[in-house]
Amino acid sequence: MATIEATPAADPAAAGARPRTRRHRVGGHPREWVWGYLMVLPLLAGLGVFYLWPIAQSVYFSFTEWGAFGGQRWVGTANYRDFLSDPELPKAAWNTLRYSLLVLLAIPLSVVLAALLNQVRDRHVALYRTLYFLPVVSMPAAVAMVWRWLYNGDYGLINYLLSLVGVDGPHWVSDERFTVYAMAVVGVWASLGYNMIIFSAGLKSVPRHYYEAAAIDGAGRVRQFFAITLPLLSPSIFFVSVLSVIGGLQMFDTVLMMLGKSNPALAGSKTVAYLFYEDAFLDNRQGMASAVAVVLMAVLLLLTAVQFRLQKKWVHYE
Repeated sequence: MATIEATPAADPAAAGARPRTRRHRVGGHPREWVWGYLMVLPLLAGLGVFYLWPIAQSVYFSFTEWGAFGGQRWVGTANYRDFLSDPELPKAAWNTLRYSLLVLLAIPLSVVLAALLNQVRDRHVALYRTLYFLPVVSMPAAVAMVWRWLYNGDYGLINYLLSLVGVDGPHWVSDERFTVYAMAVVGVWASLGYNMIIFSAGLKSVPRHYYEAAAIDGAGRVRQFFAITLPLLSPSIFFVSVLSVIGGLQMFDTVLMMLGKSNPALAGSKTVAYLFYEDAFLDNRQGMASAVAVVLMAVLLLLTAVQFRLQKKWVHYE
C-alpha cells in the first residue's frame, strides 16, 4: 500500500518570515455602530425629551420666582431656604417616612402569598392571581373613593363589622392619629398584586431539585422556605423594595382623594408630594414647587443609592 507522508508546515520563524497575528477591532465596522445608534435613537430621544429635559427645567426653575401672569425672576437659593424652613415640612416628612415604611409590609405578605399560590396545582390559580392583580389596574381615584366609604366613621363597613364584636371604631379618615395608617393599609392592599407577579416569576426560576434535595435531607416546608426560597428570591425582593420606597415617597393621590381639602385631618396628614401640589396648583408658586420636586428627587436618589449599597450584603444572584 502506498503511504502518504505528511510534510511539516513551514515554520515562519525558521523561514525568516514575521508571524501573522489576528487583529480585532474594538469598535467593529463603522456601519455597525452607526446602525446601532440609529436603532436606539428613538429611545434616547424619548428619554431626553420626556425625562432629562424636564428634570433640567425643574432644577433651573427651582432658582426662580414666577409671576402671576408668567415670567420668572432669578432668586437663587431662596426657594430652598423657604422650603426647608416651612413649618409644615417636618410633619409632612414624618408622614411620608411612616407611609413608606408601612407600605414595605406588603413585601413579606406578597412573598408568602406568591409561595402559597406557587404550590397550588388547581386550575383556578390563574383566577386567584387575576383577583389579586385587579387593584393594580384599577383607577387610583376609584380605589380611594371606595376605601373612603369603607373607612367612614358613621356608616362605613369597617366600623359596622367592628360594632358586631363590641368595638367602637374611630373616624379613620378624619382623625389625623389614624389617617396615615389607614392610607398605608390601602397602599399595602393595592401593591399586593404587582408584587405577587414579580415574586411568582422569581419562584418559577428556582430549580426544583433544590427542594427535592432538601426534602431528602429532612427539611420541612418552613425550613425550605427560609433556606432556599428567600435567598434565591432576594433579587426580586430587592427590586420590589426599591420600587416600594420610591412609590411611598411620592404618595399623593391617596391623600387628596381619601381625605379631601375640607377634611380637618388634612393639616396633620400631608406628605411632601402634597406640599408640592399645594405650591404648584393652589398657591401658584412654581419656583417653590420646583424646589420641592428637586429635593424629593435628591432624597429618592440618595435612598436608592443606599439600598443598592446595602443589597450587596443580603441579595444573592447565584
